[in-house]
Amino acid sequence: MAGTSINDLPDVLLSNILAMVSDTRTRNSLSLVCRKFLSLERATRFSLSLRGNAEDLYGIPTCFRSVTHLDLSLVSPWGHVFLFSLPDPHLLAHRLRGLFPLVTSLTVYVRSSATLQILARQWPGLRHVKLVRWHQRPQSVPGEDLAPIFEHCRSLSTLDLSEFYYWIEDIPPVLLANPLTAKSISKLNLMTTSFTDGFKSTDIVTITEACPNLSQLLMACTFDPRYFGFVGDETLSAIATNCPRLSLLHLADTSTMASVQGDPSADGFTPEDARISTAALIELFSGLPLLEDLLLDVAKNVRDSGPALEVLNTRCRKLRSLKLGQFHGICMAVGSRLDGIALCQGLESLSVKNCADLTDMGLIEIGRGCVRLSKFEVEGCKKITMKGLRTMVSLLKRTLVDVKISCCDNLHTIASLRALEPIQDRIRRVHVDCVWEGSGEDCELGNFNLDEVDELTSCSTHSLFEGENNGGYSRKRKRSKHSTEPDCSFSMESNGSELWKRWDRLEYLSLWIGVGDFLSPLQSAGLDDCPVLQEIQIKVEGDCRGRHKPMDTFGLNILGQYPQLTKMKLDCSDTIGYALTCPSGQMDLTLWERFFLNGIGSLGLTELDYWPPQDRSFNQRSLSHPAAGLLAECLTLRKLFIHGTAYEHFMNFLLNIPYLRDVQLRLDYYPAPENDMSTEMRARSCSRFEAALNRRLIPD
Repeated sequence: MAGTSINDLPDVLLSNILAMVSDTRTRNSLSLVCRKFLSLERATRFSLSLRGNAEDLYGIPTCFRSVTHLDLSLVSPWGHVFLFSLPDPHLLAHRLRGLFPLVTSLTVYVRSSATLQILARQWPGLRHVKLVRWHQRPQSVPGEDLAPIFEHCRSLSTLDLSEFYYWIEDIPPVLLANPLTAKSISKLNLMTTSFTDGFKSTDIVTITEACPNLSQLLMACTFDPRYFGFVGDETLSAIATNCPRLSLLHLADTSTMASVQGDPSADGFTPEDARISTAALIELFSGLPLLEDLLLDVAKNVRDSGPALEVLNTRCRKLRSLKLGQFHGICMAVGSRLDGIALCQGLESLSVKNCADLTDMGLIEIGRGCVRLSKFEVEGCKKITMKGLRTMVSLLKRTLVDVKISCCDNLHTIASLRALEPIQDRIRRVHVDCVWEGSGEDCELGNFNLDEVDELTSCSTHSLFEGENNGGYSRKRKRSKHSTEPDCSFSMESNGSELWKRWDRLEYLSLWIGVGDFLSPLQSAGLDDCPVLQEIQIKVEGDCRGRHKPMDTFGLNILGQYPQLTKMKLDCSDTIGYALTCPSGQMDLTLWERFFLNGIGSLGLTELDYWPPQDRSFNQRSLSHPAAGLLAECLTLRKLFIHGTAYEHFMNFLLNIPYLRDVQLRLDYYPAPENDMSTEMRARSCSRFEAALNRRLIPD
């Protein structure tokens, strides 16, 4: 009909359309179309994160009355007790309650229990709560920090403490003191990295008995049998008995939660075995028929786990995601019969970490059996090579779009990328380690001939996929185009453009690189043509102490070849050096930051997260003078988050970035330094900088 526009659609239909838009900037743009769009957008905005200064009451938005999820953890100054920035903290709490009356989900930074004592009374109907605290836990009675939530929010359903600094002793008492609230909890996340010792077996039994209706449970545990109260067979049995409705179960040893890379030993086995038997695993899997997501990273050997993992296929038919750490014998690949984890046909995500006896044939069996895999991660598996991984990728080329390869001795950068070549035109997310030096032996082998693989396993393959109708990977006895690959070894100096296809759909790239190495070989390694790459994460790890000054720059400027790259996370938090204690003749972190950040201004980044290197002697992670100057050259930045401290006059360099509108210092690491121990940015310094930032006129 002539003259009809989108404004003529019924409000109900327009509301449904706007509710499906999740990107914040897109929603903001839609709200500028007309008053009708503005009112509908505000009425359908259900999630909101406040970033302003807590002292500016007039700056709190007043038009988002439909918000049900409110995030107060990023209120400035970050990490401070924001309610007490005003003379009357109850005034700000009441103001928030009046502007957001429908809140049922709350995320808040809790420096002290007084924050929750005030906020919990404002929204007694809270069902989902996430607490954040990276600073030291104040000295108080066990459970005091959590008590207000349990006392005032009787319908609590989700409690997330994954970023909350607490003690193990805080959890059991508050659950036992509030049995009705504990029974209402269905999702409990206790997987925090602040622990040195995880939950003991008695703690786990107490928690699962107090919360029998859990559907999701995530915990950091102690599996080491040398410690009192380690998690063993009895604990696993208690979990299955006390919480039979679990659909998500994550149990990880605290030693596995460190961000640094490492392997247990030269042969992949740890000196001790975990006290977890095959019978206990079978009992656990049999008792959790609704399980969809399972993580078991025990840090100690679990040998001959294949028979137990086979039970997952029959007892846990809804299982879609599986992560295993230090499990051995997961797939023995003996003869033509599929065994172990290869029988889990419904898996869509699989992560294998530190499996000492996983071989190329095991990978191929996984590729034949787990035909729906869209995500695969392999870490610390020393016996696999490019030949086996490439064949597995060929078998899964219709579904696999997310791959992580890390700490595998035979899979350096070139070998890893060559293994992914069969899905190079469709993969979306990749992680590889930047290990430029390695023998070319694993890269010269090509891959297993799929004709031979099919011939070896034709009987079992036929029986496995005969009943599948377009759901599995159906293969005919014909020569694969990947079975006769030419020799792929070539020098790092050679131009690989003729040997590589385009990474047509690669949107996210994650890299690990050691201190002193360069990004320069990235192009010749095969990652030179990524037309839609939008985000990159670089993790730099190692000890700078005792190293000589590098003769070249880190190489960030080569990332300018990616035309769509707008987001970067540069993590140097595990780069150790001298900040305040540099001996004579050594290179301090100031020069290392210049090395890492040189060339970053040539990239068209709009969002940057930066973790400065650290001096562990002083728990010091601070932005240096050269780093501030180099960051100020990023003229296209809109958002900049520095995960460390900085001096105020260094931060003022950033005011010269014309489009910058969101900057914050976040000390989100354990333990975050206290204000009175730092001569750097304090609450008043942050407020002055943000006021200066907000006074500027932004061109767009």
